[in-house]
Amino acid sequence: MFRHYISMLVENRAGVLSRISGLIARRGYNIEALSVCATEDENYSRMTIEILGDERTIRQIRAQLAKQAEVVKLKELNETDSVLRELLLIKISVEKSEIPEIVDLTRIYKAKTVDIAGGAMTLELTGRAAKLDSFIEVLKPYGIIEMARSGSSALERGTASLRETEE
Repeated sequence: MFRHYISMLVENRAGVLSRISGLIARRGYNIEALSVCATEDENYSRMTIEILGDERTIRQIRAQLAKQAEVVKLKELNETDSVLRELLLIKISVEKSEIPEIVDLTRIYKAKTVDIAGGAMTLELTGRAAKLDSFIEVLKPYGIIEMARSGSSALERGTASLRETEE
């Protein structure tokens, strides 16, 4: 099984997210990550769906999604020709004496400290999934209190756009 990223331009209407995720779930496929956001045009939203599957499975999912009236355009993105990023917010336990070494780790990973309060530090990191996974592993010894992680957001490299053939 391989990781696949499907990027879609969809109509910005209530219920679209539910219909799209329901379609995938009804067919027995699991969404690994899902990101939905506004676009430069308020009439549309961008959905990036991350799914593990073989080529046959992904072809079936793409075909079913393309049939949906709210899907304006759909494209599978690959890691080579796309910019893929996730956001991680992670809160760890911290003693005052540990703060300098954690700050050093944030520099290495290019993370940001967004809060220090009451024996905890909240850090923010964006990047590819592997980078976030590595950062989480490095922080485990400090004690992870909680974390929130977005799904992948993705854009194709260069001037290509989901909007270019829609208009």
